[in-house]
Amino acid sequence: MCGIVGFVGKKACADILVKALKRLEYRGYDSAGIAVFEGDSLKTVKAKGKIDEGLVRKLSEETPLTATAGIGHTRWATHGEPSDINSHPIGNGRISIVHNGIIENYRKIKEFLISKGYVFESETDTETVAKLLDYYYKGDPMEAIVKTAAEIEGSFALGIIFKDFKNTIFAIRRESPLIVGKGEGESFIASDVTAILDHTKDYYLLEHNEIARLDENGARFFDFNGNVIEKALHTADWDLDAAEKGGYKFFMLKEIHEQPEAIRKTITPRISDGMPDLSECGLTPEKLRGYKNIFVVACGTAMHAGLVGKYVVERIGRIPVTVEVASEFRYRNPIVSPDDLVILVSQSGETADTHAALTLAKDMGAETLAIVNAKGSKIARDADMVIYTHAGPELAVASTKAYMVQLAVFYLFAFELAWARNAISEEKCRSLVKGLEEMPALIEKVLEKPDSSQFAASKLVAAENLLYIGRGLDYALSMEGSLKLKEVSYIHSESYAAGELKHGTISLITEGMPVISVATQTDVFDKTVSNIKEVKTRGAYNIVVARESRQPGSDAADFIITVPETDDILMPMLAVVPLQLIAYYTGDLKGNDVDKPRNLAKSVTVE
Repeated sequence: MCGIVGFVGKKACADILVKALKRLEYRGYDSAGIAVFEGDSLKTVKAKGKIDEGLVRKLSEETPLTATAGIGHTRWATHGEPSDINSHPIGNGRISIVHNGIIENYRKIKEFLISKGYVFESETDTETVAKLLDYYYKGDPMEAIVKTAAEIEGSFALGIIFKDFKNTIFAIRRESPLIVGKGEGESFIASDVTAILDHTKDYYLLEHNEIARLDENGARFFDFNGNVIEKALHTADWDLDAAEKGGYKFFMLKEIHEQPEAIRKTITPRISDGMPDLSECGLTPEKLRGYKNIFVVACGTAMHAGLVGKYVVERIGRIPVTVEVASEFRYRNPIVSPDDLVILVSQSGETADTHAALTLAKDMGAETLAIVNAKGSKIARDADMVIYTHAGPELAVASTKAYMVQLAVFYLFAFELAWARNAISEEKCRSLVKGLEEMPALIEKVLEKPDSSQFAASKLVAAENLLYIGRGLDYALSMEGSLKLKEVSYIHSESYAAGELKHGTISLITEGMPVISVATQTDVFDKTVSNIKEVKTRGAYNIVVARESRQPGSDAADFIITVPETDDILMPMLAVVPLQLIAYYTGDLKGNDVDKPRNLAKSVTVE
């Protein structure tokens, strides 16, 4: 969940490390710090709070640092509250480390080290690693790292510096992501390539139990036996502009506006002669005809994309689809067979629970398909097949464009599956594909008129609770709308199937309570309007998202946001945009840091 960076070169590194950490703040912002080779010592500066509020302030009070090598960290707290003492880097003057992940057996290691005379200052699991390295360090860093890694259990990516080895960084990973960047006469480590894009696009992927050594000669890689490993150099297809706000107040708003182009980039290579074509990942018509069941396993927003996918696949493909939260799937002993397909959805491709579900599915003999945004990520590498979305970097913690392109992939998958299984005609398939191709232009029309979403947000700012309701695809979509609002506004919000209101939830309605209804599905429109009237009768303030051609009357809706016409099946891609904007504007009106919601981090690489 945390972000780590490192730099070795000829330039002063403090500003380089701080700027890189700012690009990783989406991974955690409870504290931040750096440790550098200053003179003959390791100099550490760290502070609680966001980077500008803590670390930058502390650095401004220090004598300017001249070091040309060091490591940095931005923290999402797991073990120990956010505080200066629990901040990383952590060390003892001769060794300093930064850590992303969780050490599961840290208590056992801590007891052993205490028995050897070590005194602990922080509440972190990371300090046990730092002290275990110190215990094993007898002058050979590689030996100490290998012995330490053999004893610790859990997921970790570590950046390590030793006072005795000036301007040298060692790095190792197990499960948690870590890359090694290659620049002109300089090298980097980072949790994500976005951290170093203003220096280089070239990087190596550090694999499980591999060690990297970065010094003035560049980066070298070793296994646990000290053997040199040759690695392929990758080049990021993102540019620096993609990691900048580009005049927008927040990344979240920028990324909402980037959705049309992200859809185009995702679907265009996968449409051939007006028909869906996913052959690039090995999904042949024969395979699609052979699956008996489909499981979609994901977390959070990615799981909500899977719910929309379920409705669409079942409606037109006529094959059972089960959508499960990854943290539940992996522990409930699911019934999965070799004739089934398990689809794993993750923006980062590193989500710990989703990767564990992938491993379980493969052990049970099922074929696995990953839908991820990050090339070379763990889930992408380990799945049997992978479809990359092309969202580009998404730096706001609350996902928007990643969700949208996941939807786009599910639509292409559903169309090709339905056609392969003769569940729809070629004419219908072509019509649906054409509708999907038109979606970016329709979304741009919605984005041209943000005023309705801003007005709706003004009605939510003072609310303590609200409901989202819908039926069918509208219900699946309302779950994502509710999550977005919770994430960035901190208002308690729940999504509920509109037809279930009378089974308990309608008791929550009080005078003036906002209810956001999604009513875009033609076949259940009248029933949804009936439910909207029910909550209005009990005092709710009804905000309704509906299609331009069919809207509820004033006896049901207090305020209506309309979206252009498209096929019912495709409507979630349009209707989600005002829901995203409502969440954004509500959070902004409340004065929240919309890009960095409290207690959240972007990439959940631990349980």
